[in-house]
Amino acid sequence: MSDNPQVKAILEHIETRERELADQAGQFRARIEELTQPYGERAGTGRSRCILRVHFHEVRDPALLDQLLTLPLPSPSTGPDRPDIPDHPAYQQILTALTDAGRPIRARDLCQTLDLPILPKNTEGIRCKLKRLVSRGILIEPEPGLFARPGA
Repeated sequence: MSDNPQVKAILEHIETRERELADQAGQFRARIEELTQPYGERAGTGRSRCILRVHFHEVRDPALLDQLLTLPLPSPSTGPDRPDIPDHPAYQQILTALTDAGRPIRARDLCQTLDLPILPKNTEGIRCKLKRLVSRGILIEPEPGLFARPGA
């Protein structure tokens, strides 16, 4: 070390700070381990459940069967599955118009029903929305370009 008192003080300060940072790093590592341990346990449980589900028909080990029987049952759904209807009001208008029509309808006819000008951009916009509703299981397309509510 240097004989200069200022340099000595700076070096001592650096060494002290290094020790403090090493202690903090150790505390952070311990906290990370503490926080990730339950995740690892849950992930292990998930893997076990997956393995049990895949090999259910082959399970012969009583311990595995006990583990399978202790798994929580899924909660019953609160109501019938209802497809997610998009929030935009245009979708509500389309569904209302289809319900009122009571029959399958084409995008062009739906534009007329909704008082939209019969322009390609409007027809394609409505057709796109109808296709989105079909992909979500809200509507059906009994034949290409013809859309209806299920059961109509």
